[in-house]
Amino acid sequence: MVADLKSKGEISFAGTFASSAMAACFAEICTIPLDTAKVRLQLQKKPVGDGASLPKYRGMLGTVATIAREEGMASLWKGIIPGLHRQCIYGGLRIGLYEPVKSLYVGSDFVGDVPLSKKILAALTTGALAIAVANPTDLVKVRLQSEGKLPPGVPRRYSGALNAYSTIVKQEGVKALWTGIGPNIARNAIINAAELASYDQIKQTILKLPGFKDNVITHLLAGLGAGFFAVCIGSPIDVVKSRMMGDATYKSTIDCFIKTLKNDGPLAFYKGFMPNFGRLGSWNVIMFLTLEQTKKFFTREA
Repeated sequence: MVADLKSKGEISFAGTFASSAMAACFAEICTIPLDTAKVRLQLQKKPVGDGASLPKYRGMLGTVATIAREEGMASLWKGIIPGLHRQCIYGGLRIGLYEPVKSLYVGSDFVGDVPLSKKILAALTTGALAIAVANPTDLVKVRLQSEGKLPPGVPRRYSGALNAYSTIVKQEGVKALWTGIGPNIARNAIINAAELASYDQIKQTILKLPGFKDNVITHLLAGLGAGFFAVCIGSPIDVVKSRMMGDATYKSTIDCFIKTLKNDGPLAFYKGFMPNFGRLGSWNVIMFLTLEQTKKFFTREA
């Protein structure tokens, strides 16, 4: 992801972790309304029967508008607190560990451009490790985002993020905080590989083209490419993950996959594709642009 870092200077793991966490949190704040829309679309079941009504949520902008109209603008930022918890832990670890793990896979004496296969392997590893630690934050974020407008007099399940953590532990046990860990590890490992490895590779390729430099334009193009690959590859797993975390009736990852396929059809795995791309595309652009600038403050010139 920072392919030419050592030629410019050195940055410690703590510096990379801090800059990654800050960049990820800033991107989260900017794009979480799109993420909330994505979760609502993914959890929406297909209407059945002849008299079935039209879906409540339709399209990215339609879903955002419906949530804002029925629940207020603040509802679009539901889950922002656990979302920031998640980005501090997950974002910091997955990006902070990427360079060390990549170096581990190619060897300390390696010279030249790192093969794409090693970049993918390193990103798969750091994505899996990071989300294994951060899964509780992801669970609480989805639980808060999935709760729509309630009938008058019906209390919400959770009053906030901290209440959600404690309530889940009290009612479902500590183990419940790792609900959906299987699809979540698969999703985040794959999406992390799509994001970091593609950003690394696209940036490396662009910098070899005449006229391109390591600047904002290059970072923007590489960030957009990373977001597109992440959504195309990770959307089916993302849908299963959101459904398992938002609905406790699924027995396992396979059960959720089969029921979704049977009841809603194969296109259900790409529900919310446009808001997901809008979310991940803009998220990656904002995050990588911010990261490239933020890491300068933690870089020691060689």
